[in-house]
Amino acid sequence: MSNLPIPYFHVRGDKQLGKDYVVSLKNRTITVKTGDDYNSLPKKVIAAYQAALEIYPKLKYVFKTDDDQVLHVKSPGAFFSSLITMLEKDATTDSQIHYGGHIVNVRDPHYSMYYKIHPGLPTDLIVHRTRYCSGRFYFLSAAALRFLLEKRHCIEEEYLEDYAVGFHLDDKYKTGMKHIMTPILFKDMPGNVVA
Repeated sequence: MSNLPIPYFHVRGDKQLGKDYVVSLKNRTITVKTGDDYNSLPKKVIAAYQAALEIYPKLKYVFKTDDDQVLHVKSPGAFFSSLITMLEKDATTDSQIHYGGHIVNVRDPHYSMYYKIHPGLPTDLIVHRTRYCSGRFYFLSAAALRFLLEKRHCIEEEYLEDYAVGFHLDDKYKTGMKHIMTPILFKDMPGNVVA
């Protein structure tokens, strides 16, 4: 992945870490002081966003994907370059895009069924009415990240990371959300090949 036009990192959790985060540029990792299990994803991701803003104070966007995804395009570098070009062009207008990905529109509150896939989850998780982008791949502007960090304690209390990000993100950052066909562009890795 050395041909990507952006720096990238794998995020790991380690509850025993002596500081909030540790960055290894050589290994392309950010290790944050959280658990590393599915239920810790909201804590792990919001901690990684804090680290990203501190490491790259002039950061404009963060692109987030799950660790079991493969981008199925001829040139991943070209995919990200065209996405960046579109976002930079849009940033010069009054309608900057702050959030995008495969948009999930929750019209009616309901109990999540994710505990059937991840048995460690509570069986009574309510998914409230909101719009959010699937965790398979989404992006957030620096302004949206800073807003989410103000809601960090709320996000850390959630169990479903992608839902938590969208649910706690103010609607002003969801105006003009960019829909991306991530189910077509990103595919699950085979079960035994997660990096």
